[in-house]
Amino acid sequence: MTVSVDIDLGYEFAVKAPFEKVFEILADVPKSASHFPKVDKLVDMGDDTYRWEMQRVGTAQVGIQTVYACKYASDPKKGSVVWKPVKGVGNAQIEGSWKITAGKGKTDIVLKTKGVVDVALPALMRVVVVPVVNSEFEKLVEKYIDNLIAKFGGEAE
Repeated sequence: MTVSVDIDLGYEFAVKAPFEKVFEILADVPKSASHFPKVDKLVDMGDDTYRWEMQRVGTAQVGIQTVYACKYASDPKKGSVVWKPVKGVGNAQIEGSWKITAGKGKTDIVLKTKGVVDVALPALMRVVVVPVVNSEFEKLVEKYIDNLIAKFGGEAE
């Protein structure tokens, strides 16, 4: 039995680093991913496509490892980095985008990500699994943002 967990997150923040530095890091998937916690492996599949293999979380009896692949496209003129899921890879379909905008002495960043993570567990576990997976995903993304803010010299006012 599989339990499907919907993920839908959005964050807006501003950093002190200039647009060029922010875009350069966020558009470079391996550089950006190096700031994401609990990544076991990031596999370059070619053609701007990467497979993310997250560390296994949970207990020995009930463990979850999320694996998914995305194809990335970046456009410096639009200040955008967009990723679309690659069907048939792993147990999740994740999509999202960065929107990066230069401001006065700061760079504004908007992150949107959503998708579905399929967890092989009995349906009876759904009431427990859904909030745990959602919470874990949210914590990972928030830590990722904190790591990026530190990389970019702090949050701008």
